[in-house]
Amino acid sequence: MEALIVAIARGLVDDKEAVSVLRDEEPMEDGTVVYHLHVAQEDMGRVIGKQGRIAKAIRTVVRAAANKSGEKVAVEID
Repeated sequence: MEALIVAIARGLVDDKEAVSVLRDEEPMEDGTVVYHLHVAQEDMGRVIGKQGRIAKAIRTVVRAAANKSGEKVAVEID
């Protein structure tokens, strides 16, 4: 899952080296695993998009991929 998030984010940003994904150690109470996407400050607008449309699309794609494998995931953009 981390590789998918990194691949999507690197396609959107200028500073590809600043892209990193951290996974929470423990899942949430309902079993959801939270991934935190970190990008350079100047690339935040590119990852979030107008009115959060790109961020929503990233979350949708990752959720669909996780659903295929029976997981529950959430993506936070920090």
